[in-house]
Amino acid sequence: MARGSTLRRPARRWRQLDAASRWIFPCATLIFGLFIIGMPFGLPGQAALRPIYALACVYFWSLYRPASMPAPLVALCGLLLDLLGLSPFGVWAVLLLLLQWVTLLLRRKLVPARFLLVWAAFTALASASATLAWVASSAINLTWLPTTPLVFQWLLAAGLYPGLAALLIKAHRGPAAVELA
Repeated sequence: MARGSTLRRPARRWRQLDAASRWIFPCATLIFGLFIIGMPFGLPGQAALRPIYALACVYFWSLYRPASMPAPLVALCGLLLDLLGLSPFGVWAVLLLLLQWVTLLLRRKLVPARFLLVWAAFTALASASATLAWVASSAINLTWLPTTPLVFQWLLAAGLYPGLAALLIKAHRGPAAVELA
């Protein structure tokens, strides 16, 4: 009898560890992706990928797994994005929290919707976030910054989301699937 109970304990611990790792997966992909994109690969426009990747991750995981993206972790990821980029400290933390809040408000309508509507909503929210970041940076610099990078970021967000969403959907249904734990 004592032997059976000792065999169940490690199995239960492994199951708990598996469930915890699946729960932490969304934030881990966000943080890991920010560091990978921050590496000097010499790609043109590479710095513009960081906020788009962060926006896409926060939007996707807040939409399909909101419990795995708690607001304090989203704020910390925003501060990390500020530290890795050249934006004023705290801007992306606030913007990612706003994105998460709006996504959670729209969640009931977007989860059962077709991908085209989810993509359009992301494009609109990412464009609004990029515009607010541009306004904040312009206000801090006390001058209007050029709008070309802003438009480039809008187009990049609209163009990259389908590919990022495909990868995140695979992860959501595979290694990050909480129901498989």
